[in-house]
Amino acid sequence: MRGENAYFLLIMNKFDVGALLILLVEVLAIQAAIVAQRSGELPSNQRVKWRRDSGLEDGSLQGVDLVGGYYDAGDHVKFGLPMAFGVTMLAWGTIEYRKEITNLNQMGHALWAIRWGTDYFIKAHTQPNVLWGQVGDGDSDHYCWERAEDMTTPRTAYKLDQNHPGSDLAGETAAALAAAAIAFKPYNSSYSDLLLVHAKQLFTFADSFRGLYDDSIPCAKQFYTSSGYSDELLWAATWLFRATGEEQYLKYVVDNAVYMGGTGWTVKEFSWDNKYAGVQILLSKVLMEQKGAAYSSTLKQYQAKADYFALNNLFGYICKSGGLIYVRDWNNLQYASAASFLLAVYSDYLSAANAKLNCPDGQIQPQEVLHFAKSQADYILGKNPKSMSYLVGYGPKYSVHVHHRGASIASFSALPSLVSCVDGFENWYRRPEADPNVVYGALVGGPDQNDDFNDDRSNYEQTEPTLSGTAPLVGLFSKLESLYGNTGYHHQETPLPSPKSPGVSPVTFLHSITNTWNVGKTTYYRHKVIIKNISGKPIADLKVAVEDLTGPLWGLSPVPIKNTYELPRWLKVLNPGADCSFVYIQQGPQAKVSVLSYHF
Repeated sequence: MRGENAYFLLIMNKFDVGALLILLVEVLAIQAAIVAQRSGELPSNQRVKWRRDSGLEDGSLQGVDLVGGYYDAGDHVKFGLPMAFGVTMLAWGTIEYRKEITNLNQMGHALWAIRWGTDYFIKAHTQPNVLWGQVGDGDSDHYCWERAEDMTTPRTAYKLDQNHPGSDLAGETAAALAAAAIAFKPYNSSYSDLLLVHAKQLFTFADSFRGLYDDSIPCAKQFYTSSGYSDELLWAATWLFRATGEEQYLKYVVDNAVYMGGTGWTVKEFSWDNKYAGVQILLSKVLMEQKGAAYSSTLKQYQAKADYFALNNLFGYICKSGGLIYVRDWNNLQYASAASFLLAVYSDYLSAANAKLNCPDGQIQPQEVLHFAKSQADYILGKNPKSMSYLVGYGPKYSVHVHHRGASIASFSALPSLVSCVDGFENWYRRPEADPNVVYGALVGGPDQNDDFNDDRSNYEQTEPTLSGTAPLVGLFSKLESLYGNTGYHHQETPLPSPKSPGVSPVTFLHSITNTWNVGKTTYYRHKVIIKNISGKPIADLKVAVEDLTGPLWGLSPVPIKNTYELPRWLKVLNPGADCSFVYIQQGPQAKVSVLSYHF
């Protein structure tokens, strides 16, 4: 994959937590889903420097290449069902909010995130009726607290086949590949076509040889028990219809609507285990776009269930004090993030069709549905009784004892010696200090029903991040950024001390990357820096240092002192709250920008 396509370039700079914009929240969420959870051989431009290659022998004992993919949470098992759901959600967000993500210059990063998973699924689908569904064993893995790079636990691989079916896992993987095919279609049509070949084969396998995957892979049952496979079969067929337009897939979800529960189940959650609400909302779009006129009667039944899901979230089971969607104590935020994304998407579908959400007492405007989704995002980012961000690295207060092996143990650069199972537990797991590594953008499990949260590494119900919980935030935050910009609660900058305090800068620097390109094997980045006056007073004669600069710079005037620049000559004074910007081109990490002098 290296050097294959410009869309796969990693285009964000190193994060400055004190200067985060909501623009970076999407990047942070993707980073948690991609960079920190990657298994396999990492690329040379890996941005999370505390991670290295791992799992390089995965599948070798079974004679198959299963290197790659994602670790699902704070451990090192590659569980196929939540991994596939996470990829489906990344792809869906990219499909629905392609314009928004493109405007944020994040499309390349999003597609790379998806492909890291889909390339692995292609490897794991070694024959039409064979899918390798898991690598590693949860029991043995949980006996050890060690970095992925140090893994000493068994890496046994487990497969599904005709005699060991797994319709839920094969169906979800088919859905992920079909959704990814849509996401890639405008950028890499040949890869999109390849994904559809595998998606169709996996759907046929899932439908023809039915069974629960955790009956075929019993060691998964304790960790990701499947409640059934009918929803995944409907889910896969729905995505294949959207990806191909072939009527056979739409006919499948219509013919099996009652038998498989699509028009019978009224659900309260949308998750790695329960896809009914996603199916119902996707088919509502088909109905509203009048693409299934011959099946409108059944599609209306699907939409009635979609309305129920939305209404139950808006007016049903939420915590009384904080207003957060509540499903269960264990990692509740994964359900809140998935539901919020789904509600944002449904709001868009309703708006596009000039439709409203139907409820027994009347109709609800699509904007109200979106507003509720935004309230959940606000809660996650700090508007809650604890005034705490549950997105690691965002805001002034967030979890610093994350239940994540790699985050909690010093990196190889700091500690190159092996950390054994026992050492990991004794010297790192029970360590009261904050994590030495920050899993930027990871969504932790979150508070309980009473909005209480205990930031303890051993409290895995609340402090463990998951791929399936973080992935839906990419689309959700992209949508909200396009609408609300820096006006919402979760976009407010952290209050700073008075500029009269010693050593406090009167300006803040907000870094981003706005473009990237290759010349041969060298990648160049266009960096943009916004200088904002936060002092409350007019600033004159501002001089800044720009160090580690390797390319040209525009927007500031150089002075005869090395690495020193001042505001352009036409801008004599930077008024309170005002900003200006400059850009520069260079390879690699951003330049270091700091204030040298100024006058009030």
